[in-house]
Amino acid sequence: MPSILCMVDDKHVPLYRVMWVSAVPHFCGSEDCMCEGLYEVRLEEEESVWARRDERDSLLAALEQWQGGLGVEEDEWD
Repeated sequence: MPSILCMVDDKHVPLYRVMWVSAVPHFCGSEDCMCEGLYEVRLEEEESVWARRDERDSLLAALEQWQGGLGVEEDEWD
């Protein structure tokens, strides 16, 4: 059974709290920004966590699996 938690940064994030995941890395140009090059994962309550590319990809895969995926299974065409 797949987990409903996914590791992002050093946090176990429940998949049901994820509202959206950024497709492009953050860039604001601020010299003191600590999130440059990371992907924003927006959670409920206007919270965000920041993911590396591999964490973002793992999160997206976990969300797809948790929601059952978008594709048609081969058995449905028989």
